[in-house]
Amino acid sequence: MRKEKLEELKSYIEEFKTIRTESINNKESGLKEDKSFLKIEKNKYYLNNGKSIIREKLIKNNNDGSAAIILPVTKDNNTLLIVEPRVLTKLGVGVGFPAGYIEKNESPNVAALRELREETGYVPQSINDLKLLATFYQDEGCSKALNHVFLALNCEKKFNQKLDESEYIKYFECTYDEALELVDMGYICGANSIIALEKSKKFIKK
Repeated sequence: MRKEKLEELKSYIEEFKTIRTESINNKESGLKEDKSFLKIEKNKYYLNNGKSIIREKLIKNNNDGSAAIILPVTKDNNTLLIVEPRVLTKLGVGVGFPAGYIEKNESPNVAALRELREETGYVPQSINDLKLLATFYQDEGCSKALNHVFLALNCEKKFNQKLDESEYIKYFECTYDEALELVDMGYICGANSIIALEKSKKFIKK
């Protein structure tokens, strides 16, 4: 990028930075003290340009909702996809890659390995086979959730699935090209899985 354009961009970023945050009390914001998985926080944000804005923030399970998404590749150079209920979608079922929330005090790569093992029983041969492909915000307008997409190479089945009580997951193996076809066919519709496929293309052996 041209130096002058980069400097222009940086000046806008500096202008809109948050310099202070003020919580608006729960009664006013409608936030209830309960054990619901999803909650809304309401805050006032003071910007570097002297202005202020009020925004609502989504809280998931008392955390920010950051997640790890894993595209597993087996030793036979196939990919692993999972199928699970996604009741709010048009089909009611989601097809994509293993994923899950990053727990408090857990690093993204540890979360990735844990979720892959829990949902499929597969693990990469070594820690060096886990590669970070991308990080992106899930919904930066109302959430701090920062997603981390990983490629897990040389995966082998070593364990049984370890699912939560209300978690129902089937996994199946297909070629990488078949996974790409499933996007065009409308089976893989989740942004997380589509991003994982796009970012992994240069690492996959044909």
